Amino acid sequence: MTEPMTSSSPADAVLLSSRDARGVHTLTLNTPRSFNVLSEAMLAALQSAVDAVAADPQARLVVIAANGRAFCAGHDLKQMRATPELAYYQKLFAQCSRLMLAIRQLEVPVIARVQGLATAAGCQLVAQCDLAVASDTASFGVNGIDVGLFCATPGVALSRNILPKQAMEMLLTGDFISADEARVRGLVNRVVTPDALDAELQALVDRILAKPREALAMGKALFYRQLETGMASAYQLAGQSMACNMAHEVAQEGVQAFIDKRAPSWRA
Repeated sequence: MTEPMTSSSPADAVLLSSRDARGVHTLTLNTPRSFNVLSEAMLAALQSAVDAVAADPQARLVVIAANGRAFCAGHDLKQMRATPELAYYQKLFAQCSRLMLAIRQLEVPVIARVQGLATAAGCQLVAQCDLAVASDTASFGVNGIDVGLFCATPGVALSRNILPKQAMEMLLTGDFISADEARVRGLVNRVVTPDALDAELQALVDRILAKPREALAMGKALFYRQLETGMASAYQLAGQSMACNMAHEVAQEGVQAFIDKRAPSWRA
């Protein structure tokens, strides 16, 4: 049964935002004519929506999706060319970086639903999400180099998803990879036919929602923090996180339910 949705965006907004009864926020890029580029307006709308999720204590998960043939074609090059000033570019890329970090810092998992082309900062957006489900018609690239612009900021997220030499080849050549290749390299989790995309996404959402929010929040925070530190420090952080998690009521109930051979109360 489909959960009821509430929407906070008019149909002609650059970003459509909705939330279902289970706490799943869906943010849909909605400028298909311009291939859902990350214009100043789109970046601002996404930042506002992500901030709203962060402020929602009932939020459980975020899906970032898009309307049209493309998922996201990166920054708005026409807008960028119209203001050829270093200060403007510094402000724009700082705005984009704040958004990407805000996605990373959300307590809840973020899943990209990729139905089409994801290039440059659009590929960065996919890489920045915790998980990604893609149509087999989607393609991925960081092809700013084709217009003389090395995709430095997309490379930050990309190089944290796939092996360095694979990332560097994409950045240096601008070549695109298929959805299947993106899965092999680790950029996306699952690849399905277009007509199966929503069902595959929903199955993943359902599996995550069956787990306690508190444990997922602790786990996500620890997972990314330990990636940026040495192994000894990572084990120290992980041990602290597991101890806090085990002391929390959700783990206490889960372990007791396992011992009692019953379902934990938070699955009821």
